[in-house]
Amino acid sequence: MGSIMTEQLKEIGERLSGLREIMEFTPAQMAEKLKITEREYTAFENGDCDFSFSFLYNAANILGVDVLDLMSGESPKLSAYTIARAGEGYDIARRKAYDYKHLAYTFRQKKAEPFLVTVEPKNEEKPALHAHDGQEFDYMLSGSMLFYLNDMVTTLNPGDSVYYDSSAPHAMKATCGAAQFLAVVIR
Repeated sequence: MGSIMTEQLKEIGERLSGLREIMEFTPAQMAEKLKITEREYTAFENGDCDFSFSFLYNAANILGVDVLDLMSGESPKLSAYTIARAGEGYDIARRKAYDYKHLAYTFRQKKAEPFLVTVEPKNEEKPALHAHDGQEFDYMLSGSMLFYLNDMVTTLNPGDSVYYDSSAPHAMKATCGAAQFLAVVIR
């Protein structure tokens, strides 16, 4: 991990810890709510472990904050509209295979979280599946990827879309070259 990403993980962990303390949850209670071990949860708070989007989304919901509060420490400020110009959006430096740009990061009290997601090819056989509350709509823009949902796997190409219950374990894997899609997570 690069030093910038390591620093970002530590900052997110500190915000997670601070918000948990404000809500008067113990690490064990947070771990139980997130359906992970206390040891895994503590590693997130210490910045020793990379965050999946599902983890951040679920933790933000439990703590009653916007996912951007955890990622950046800044609360969204606009409530009438927000525009993300081409190439813009709030960058979420995360796992090597995924690049997320949050497209409505300045809008308060969102009912949906729109992201431009780029998935780089990875050599793993099957990616780890993650889940988060709500529903999700993914629309393929470029490239090709395998979409995993529970035991099902299918190929998505440009113009294809999928709408699903995101509380079911799911993952994406680019098949050849980078794949890019619009992901809208609905609470």
